[in-house]
Amino acid sequence: MHGNPETLAHLKMPCYNKNTSGNREIIFTKLGDSMASSGQRERIPLLDIGKTGKKRKAVPDYYDYSLVAVIVLLTCFGLVMLYSTSSYMAELDYNDDMFYFKKQAAISLICLLGALFISRLDYHILSFFTTFLYVLAILLMMLVMTPLGHTVNGARRWIKIGPAQFQPAEVAKLAVIICLSYMIVKMGKQVQTLKACMVLAALGGVQGMIAYVVTENLSTAIIIFCITAGMIFVAHPKFRTFVILAAVAVVLIGGFILILYTTVESSDSFRIRRILVWLHPEDYAEEGGYQTLQALYAIGSGGFLGRGLGNSIQKLGRVPEAQNDMIFSIICEELGIVGGVIVLFLFAYLLYRLFFIAYNAPDMFGSLLVSGVFIHIALQVIFNVAVVLNLMPNTGVTLPFVSYGGTSILFLMAEMGMALSVSRQIKFEEPERLL
Repeated sequence: MHGNPETLAHLKMPCYNKNTSGNREIIFTKLGDSMASSGQRERIPLLDIGKTGKKRKAVPDYYDYSLVAVIVLLTCFGLVMLYSTSSYMAELDYNDDMFYFKKQAAISLICLLGALFISRLDYHILSFFTTFLYVLAILLMMLVMTPLGHTVNGARRWIKIGPAQFQPAEVAKLAVIICLSYMIVKMGKQVQTLKACMVLAALGGVQGMIAYVVTENLSTAIIIFCITAGMIFVAHPKFRTFVILAAVAVVLIGGFILILYTTVESSDSFRIRRILVWLHPEDYAEEGGYQTLQALYAIGSGGFLGRGLGNSIQKLGRVPEAQNDMIFSIICEELGIVGGVIVLFLFAYLLYRLFFIAYNAPDMFGSLLVSGVFIHIALQVIFNVAVVLNLMPNTGVTLPFVSYGGTSILFLMAEMGMALSVSRQIKFEEPERLL
């Protein structure tokens, strides 16, 4: 998977053609069609001198400031809610009500500056480090089994070196996005074959299986599997097969849950017990269902407009680890359903900006990179909110930019820097009057 400059060189600039009327057209190659047939291209006329009497020129140095703005807004909002959520327990546990806030604010500022720095780099250099990143992700996850591994809340998913600790599984998500993007571009039109799809699925599947087996992190494994499937779907010219597979998967999962609901009353399996808690949280109020029920109580007590910022009752120890994956319930309690919907709109706008960049990226590699970031963030938001609302079993997935966690914000900002780097190379054209 070593980067080959020649592989990507022809993707960096759009090609031009003249139509029958003498007007110049810019030709963008549609991802699926170009891989299926190199001779078929989708022509989008952007220049028409004959009809308008104007010519167009490339706009240099485009930068998606809208994406930067929504990132800053979400991060600042997350810090405000983090302080509101964690101050009481931080005062009890550490005798410092700003304990969590100060740590998160410091790493958020550093990571934001790092994202802006990454955005000034050419994202094509990532193609030279695909193998390194892929192997590094595996090695870091393996280190969890060594004395460097660290247990937090009963889960051994961390690596601790001195005062610093992080989750190596987060590296795997970024590695899968970069490696699959490069491999899809390298495969070209061969990506439509079954063999190519199996190779891509294996590359992502290995990372997902290691994340599950070594770190026992099922939620991260599911996200990696979904990122892999999503990127293959984006690259493949035919989507009918994916629709059929998705329908079969939904039927099988639904049948499995129905069997559990009607026949299984208890189980020694941790995973099965989580599903039973999800189906009957009131029956497990003293065990696994306690956190879910308290989160639902928080949302219900907040009503439409909320209790007011800082006035949450459930954060006073009733919702365990409220500053982590359950922070959305405290947002709804303090700011109401209106506040929760506004947060979701902010995430929707963030995803829209990523879609805009992926759609207008100068080449396939950039488009696939941003598509992978889009899939990752969308999955985390959906999983987190669904868990808080008890629409799916508890997975422990954090809410991006809002939940407490240095590792999460570090790699999220790295992905944002990568997306901004792609946006810098977008070339638009604007009309210029002929005087």
